[in-house]
Amino acid sequence: MSATTLSNSFTGSNDTALIIPNKTQGLTISYQQLSSEILSFQKKLAKLGVSPGSAISIALPNSYEFIVSFLASAWQRAIAAPLNSAYKQEEFEFYIDDLSSALALVPKGSYQQDGAAVRAARKYNAAIAECYWNGQEVVLDIKEQGKLKGKGNQKVATAEPDDVALVLHTSGTTGRPKAVPLTHRNLTRTMKNIKNTYELTPKDRTMLVMPLFHVHGLLAGFLAPLYSGGSVIVPPRFSASEFWDDFITHKANWYTAVPTIHQILLKSPPPQTKPNIRFIRSCSSPLSPTIFHQLEKTFDAPVLEAYAMTEASHQMTSSPLPPGKRQPGSVGIGQGVEVRILDQEGKQVPQGSEAEICIRGENVTKGYLNNPEANKSSFTKDGFFRTGDQGKQDEDGYVFITGRIKELINKGGEKISPIELDNVLARHPKVSEAVSFAIPDEMYGQDVGVAIVVKSGERLEAKELSGWIAERLAKFKVPKKIYFTDNMPKTATGKIQRRIVAETMMKQDKPKAKL
Repeated sequence: MSATTLSNSFTGSNDTALIIPNKTQGLTISYQQLSSEILSFQKKLAKLGVSPGSAISIALPNSYEFIVSFLASAWQRAIAAPLNSAYKQEEFEFYIDDLSSALALVPKGSYQQDGAAVRAARKYNAAIAECYWNGQEVVLDIKEQGKLKGKGNQKVATAEPDDVALVLHTSGTTGRPKAVPLTHRNLTRTMKNIKNTYELTPKDRTMLVMPLFHVHGLLAGFLAPLYSGGSVIVPPRFSASEFWDDFITHKANWYTAVPTIHQILLKSPPPQTKPNIRFIRSCSSPLSPTIFHQLEKTFDAPVLEAYAMTEASHQMTSSPLPPGKRQPGSVGIGQGVEVRILDQEGKQVPQGSEAEICIRGENVTKGYLNNPEANKSSFTKDGFFRTGDQGKQDEDGYVFITGRIKELINKGGEKISPIELDNVLARHPKVSEAVSFAIPDEMYGQDVGVAIVVKSGERLEAKELSGWIAERLAKFKVPKKIYFTDNMPKTATGKIQRRIVAETMMKQDKPKAKL
């Protein structure tokens, strides 16, 4: 099987590719049906006027129509730009304008309702089409031709390995989001890496819980399983109350998710029938050792923590399957990429020393779109991508992330890892969630602040928690301020962003104890 473009990564078999669960009328789609539907939709795009290099903003939820439109766009040599369908108009405007999108795909009914994506697309003269499954085909219902007017009847194209298939934006710690172009070669390399890491075969079936507008869900939860010949269960959204019913009914044997989703499943009633889980994958933010052990004990399955970034088409490192070694707190070893720990001059530091985690591989983007300054600062002379994460490697090559370089707490010259603090706090029996961050301090420049969500039915005061921490960590790491909150700010993918948590907490006049 060629691994150069998405269009030749599929078989033409009658094996099941997709299961779309629905209580009234679900869908089971074979690889042959999927390939046929993608080709049909590709012809519709060509007839509308989509040509190589056209950007297509896909504002659809997880669904069969998302899958078909995404793959058809890539096959047509267009640039797929998946967007969160829950965005507000201003957010849609930014992304549609940034890529000069030729076409916006929206759910059925959006045009009549004059939805946010419709208004944003119209403002920048992008063509607008509703996209939906009518029971027989995925419909492309053109509402406005926009900038595609007069450009119809393009040729049906054949994708090339170095065509940009996908553009996603990264939400950096500061400034304007950066556009990350990923080619067919980048994506298929990651698909191959993930397949090899987890030894995926046609016998494997995964439950998709991550959104497809995010690189985690798109690559690890969807494309890699299909590349392996396996199948994917695609509910419209993650639902803790329906997860295990669908998982067991449709015979899934693994899933990948952010730690927040793992925690939700741990808090939810366990399935009545114990599922047969080959492995559980965790990625996109740090998994505390406490949650790691709870997952393994509760679901009787190995937990494999991975490390990924949009710029690397998702996966960079992962813990191996048993009997390979799994180390709680480590994100594993390089998977199809070179991993080095480099200083600011780009020189490799001694083994075990902390510096910036850097990677190089065929899955890594060649650079951001229209951002020469970011490209200059993000790549070394030897072509290694600077992740912005501080970390170290042990003698076996296992990577340990100690924090975002820009998020490390610098207390009077003492560098404090917020991840280390998070992991310690997660062990407190009354703590449900904990996030550490830097707060301004007149004497030290920075000091330690933490945001805490207390477990339901528990009572915890700042003095009690401070004393507990002081018994386990050096004095300079004990938080100066403890903020209690009922809800931790999260992104649409369930990822806790330390900077946003810090900003939200520090808006309070003073930290308040839980009553």
